[in-house]
Amino acid sequence: RDSVASRGLGDVYKRQISDSANFYVSAERIFDPTLRNVPVIVLSNNDGCAVARSDEAKALGIKMGEPLHLIQDKIAAHGVRVFSSNYTLYGDISRRIVEVYEDFTPNIEIYSIDECFLDFCGFKDRTVHAQAMRREVLRRIGVPVRVGIASTKTLAKCANDIAKKNPIFAGVMDMMDDTLADWLLPMVPVGDIWGIGRKTNAKLKCLGILTAADLRDMPTKQARAVGTVVLERTVLELQGEACLAFDDVEPQRKGMAVTRSSGQPMLDFDTVFQALSAHATRAAEKLRQHGLVAGTMTVFFHTNRHRPDRPQYSGSRSTRLTPMSCDTFELVQAARRCAESAWPKGEGRSFGFTKAGIMLDDLLPIEDRPRTLFDVPQLQQSAAMRALDDINTRFGKKTMVLASEGMKRPWQLRADHRSPRYTTRLSDLPVVR
Repeated sequence: RDSVASRGLGDVYKRQISDSANFYVSAERIFDPTLRNVPVIVLSNNDGCAVARSDEAKALGIKMGEPLHLIQDKIAAHGVRVFSSNYTLYGDISRRIVEVYEDFTPNIEIYSIDECFLDFCGFKDRTVHAQAMRREVLRRIGVPVRVGIASTKTLAKCANDIAKKNPIFAGVMDMMDDTLADWLLPMVPVGDIWGIGRKTNAKLKCLGILTAADLRDMPTKQARAVGTVVLERTVLELQGEACLAFDDVEPQRKGMAVTRSSGQPMLDFDTVFQALSAHATRAAEKLRQHGLVAGTMTVFFHTNRHRPDRPQYSGSRSTRLTPMSCDTFELVQAARRCAESAWPKGEGRSFGFTKAGIMLDDLLPIEDRPRTLFDVPQLQQSAAMRALDDINTRFGKKTMVLASEGMKRPWQLRADHRSPRYTTRLSDLPVVR
């Protein structure tokens, strides 16, 4: 979903949010016209469960998060098209949508892969401008979006949900009119409000607060007692008081993680370390892309917690990176030290590890890295790292890797139904015959 926020004159705030309809499915449909008007689902990592569904798939009763093996009968009976997650494609389509948004506003807050807040300051007819933006995204990218407009982010999210569920609004819902808000908010369940989790929803229902209108009229002191200052801010936002700032500058990262589930159980140390080596390599690449260094690394791996009939083990170790680093070789060496320390002594082969990951904390811009006594003056990444990044950028990811990643990579994610990476890989470019 993509969202838009607009600031008016003086102290008046207008926020707009636009939603990409079933984003993962819409991205798949761009390059395959046969997917239109047929049920389509996109699966989670390792083809586990449905994380995106077309409207046709929802009509068949396929639920969000439903495991693939439980819906095989529906897939066979109704010809449901199934796809593995293709995050490379989705990320690039998201970037292209943001480029279209930039033609309609100079200020954008990217909230997620499919959602942004935009500043629409100075536009007299917000609905006309939003409709023009929707048409342009559909023309240039091929993804349908829906827009919600209101005085705060929370109200804009409500307006977006209403626009999503009610075709009478033609994809754009402007809730700046208080009369319209008074009419619509009683129809929005309190559990659908942005930021209301399952536990908070249960507490509110016990107090008889069932709709967005009920929550808006809740005393702020009571809201703070029930759900801390977070719920109090939500109440104020529903009342039209903007409490969530518009952040058009991405905040500096404080931490970073690269974790993956394995396509098949990892039974020995070498296989686990191959996965950790790949994750550490990717983490180092991300650090260099953002001009950062890390001060702390945490390594973990564990078995399948949902299989109590199998032996269980979870290992985790942390280490300081001194000096702070974004060097692939240094991060991989640190990952090995942590993995060796966390490995079960003498009985590793009795476990089948299904997930492993690297987490980096204490991130700083490379130019702000604390010096040590033996630091060389040059703090830039080494020539080897620059060469590694240049080769993989020019010829594709994983063109050159460390030998510690291995060659067969049995730990890689299972993605039996993944579509081509149409926009980022030359070999996957669509061909017209």
